[in-house]
Amino acid sequence: MRFTSIQKDRAGGVLIGQAIGDALGVPYEFGAPISVGEAAMIGGGLGPYAPGEWSDDTQMAICIAQASADGADLRTDAGLDEVAAGFLRWQTRGASDIGIQTSRVLNVARKSSGPLADVMTTAARAAAREGRAGNGALMRTSVVGLVDLGDPEATADVAARVSALTHADQRCIDSCVLWSEAVRVAVVEGRFDIRAGLSLIPEPRRTQWRELIDQAETQPPSAFDRNGFTVTAFQAAWSAIHATRHIEGPDQVEAALQTVIAIGHDTDTIAAIAGGLLGARYGVSGLPSDLVRRVNGWPGLRGRDLVGLALAIATGSQEPQYSGASMLSNYSPSLGVPHPDDCEVILGTESNLSRCGDLGVTAVVSLSRIGEPELAAAGVGSGKHAEVWLIDSENPAKNAHLAWTLTDAARTIVALRDQGERVLVHCVQAEHRTPAVALAYSRLRKAGPGAEARIEEAIGHRVDGLLWRTACQLNI
Repeated sequence: MRFTSIQKDRAGGVLIGQAIGDALGVPYEFGAPISVGEAAMIGGGLGPYAPGEWSDDTQMAICIAQASADGADLRTDAGLDEVAAGFLRWQTRGASDIGIQTSRVLNVARKSSGPLADVMTTAARAAAREGRAGNGALMRTSVVGLVDLGDPEATADVAARVSALTHADQRCIDSCVLWSEAVRVAVVEGRFDIRAGLSLIPEPRRTQWRELIDQAETQPPSAFDRNGFTVTAFQAAWSAIHATRHIEGPDQVEAALQTVIAIGHDTDTIAAIAGGLLGARYGVSGLPSDLVRRVNGWPGLRGRDLVGLALAIATGSQEPQYSGASMLSNYSPSLGVPHPDDCEVILGTESNLSRCGDLGVTAVVSLSRIGEPELAAAGVGSGKHAEVWLIDSENPAKNAHLAWTLTDAARTIVALRDQGERVLVHCVQAEHRTPAVALAYSRLRKAGPGAEARIEEAIGHRVDGLLWRTACQLNI
């Protein structure tokens, strides 16, 4: 299928949304409960983890994503073997934590001969006969919603197969089918519909799942604090999203994640589950870029890599924004001038990335596509580079949350400045995106009247267009 820019935005949000939820929930896993709003990417937890580091929830999702992005057809035995092999590599090379049931199945597979997927599924079925139905498959299933965005039946088939590699209990499979389909619908249609997948599970179990979903919507999220079980993990994640439905736009993301983490118990997992669906609904442009820049984890990836993996699965090819190739435009004049309301913020173009050292820049906020060579040339520290999904277009349909995204970019600049960083803010030629975000920053800093004229004078030209007009109307 052909994708609009907003559908690509939403597809790109799935893995990174999961990772944000995961990393926010990590410090509180099985710990003392916290209040809504207290969760922060401080690291620690059972790992212990570095600040912003994701756990086994996202690690296992990455195994699935890498297999699919590399061209494996997860509807085939060979494709499932690729996923199974990825799980085994992860177990020995990167698992920061591993669930009891998952570990048991992988250990059986390691000692057995025959096709890996068959061996693992057989071991998982044996565990299912013992009544084991943990949340270890549901925690990694959001990415499955991207494997065939035009086909609900294919999505359900892959969700069931990938779940059964380690968790073959029918409750695990059903929860994965329902959640993966909800992700697919969110990406394609831009809406939440947790009931969309009911027709994809056998009729005898639909009534029970309707009742379970109704419980999640009528009981407070705190009712689902025993969420190591796949059903209650599903209910906890959906209850938090449903409970925050009154919050319009991307602000729901943080509200829902804070709500689900405050439930307690398996906090990283239920937040990872919720985060995958929230990312599918609101896209990269609707996720806090300050959190996107901070997430990191096995196998040596950062937020931009997860966006690239998700887009590769959805579109069938590596998106250039997140490839290793150079993205420098043929004509990108140098600028590198101080923001008129904060001399520690430098307004620039892509050409200024190679001048970060000369400019004294220690952090970068990119408003345009850059490749790995440009990122390396900037030379800023790990986690000091933020990328904002912002499209320079006069078509309002190109940016899903334009006012919010401009404001969010400004908030990220504030966060970096509050950490003492000297920040380069750039797009390609500083014609629209850079001045619009610079104006949003002035608005956020309450810099007083006349910011528009000051910014135009600083960058050396008059500014117009949808992005600038939107920034002029911000009331923040």
